[in-house]
Amino acid sequence: MLVGVQSRANGGLSQQIGDGYLAAVVSFGSGLLLLSILTLCSPAARAGLGRLREEVRSGGYPVWGLLGGTCGAFFVLSQGLVASVIGLALFTVGIVAGQVLGGLVMDRIGLGPGGRVNPTPQRIVGTVLAVVAVAIAVSADIGGGNAVWLAVVPLVAGVGMAWQSAVNGLVRAAARSAIAATFVNFVVGTALLAVLAGVSIAIRGWPAAWPASPWLYIGGLLGVLFIALATILVRTAGVLLLSMSNVAGQLIAAVLLEAGLPLAGGVTVGLLIGAAVALAAVVIAAIPGRPSPRRPSSE
Repeated sequence: MLVGVQSRANGGLSQQIGDGYLAAVVSFGSGLLLLSILTLCSPAARAGLGRLREEVRSGGYPVWGLLGGTCGAFFVLSQGLVASVIGLALFTVGIVAGQVLGGLVMDRIGLGPGGRVNPTPQRIVGTVLAVVAVAIAVSADIGGGNAVWLAVVPLVAGVGMAWQSAVNGLVRAAARSAIAATFVNFVVGTALLAVLAGVSIAIRGWPAAWPASPWLYIGGLLGVLFIALATILVRTAGVLLLSMSNVAGQLIAAVLLEAGLPLAGGVTVGLLIGAAVALAAVVIAAIPGRPSPRRPSSE
């Protein structure tokens, strides 16, 4: 549910200042500031960064495994650029489908720290239903045009979030510190977004005014909490089941927020049906598979 509130805050900030790139770097940058303070105050986190540096230097950990923050940056950027156009509920349905699909793939190839997890029939059915949910949610906007193709953006961002959770779990395993892993994620994401925001400011100029509402600036704090929790839980839950529990909260928060504080057209019947189908996909995919029968011992 924290991610749903973060999407609403970042989308609202983007609407207010008229620059989704700058809103994204404010969100990620504030999270990085908070993590920098935590890292300085935590000997375990500093030791974790040292271990991670040695692992990378010795070739024991791949450099590409440090780039989970790029997907986090894309997700936060899409919150500002897309959620404010298509609405929080439809945006979240797209994120849900992407996370479910991405979680299935990441577990299948064994990218997460928990190793390879073979897909069960329930997980396959849940993944298909999640994609169907997006089709239902955008069906009412087919004639409008924009919402249909824009829904692809959160779908891709959702896949990226699943990859981010898997990679950050590997970073935590190498550093043996959730704070260190989250810090690396925010350093990479903030660096990327700072470049994009710099280009945007050079073209558009600095916003004329900034909103006074404090809650529009809490995206960074919520992102830190979410990334840290995901980094800790992915090892035991697996990428797909972590995505399942994550998106269930996102769906509930998104529908409530779009009903009370809409970013676009509010809640429609199509969005409610799409969210319900996506939630059903989460429940079905989270059902544990039947354990394989053990062969009798020959001894």
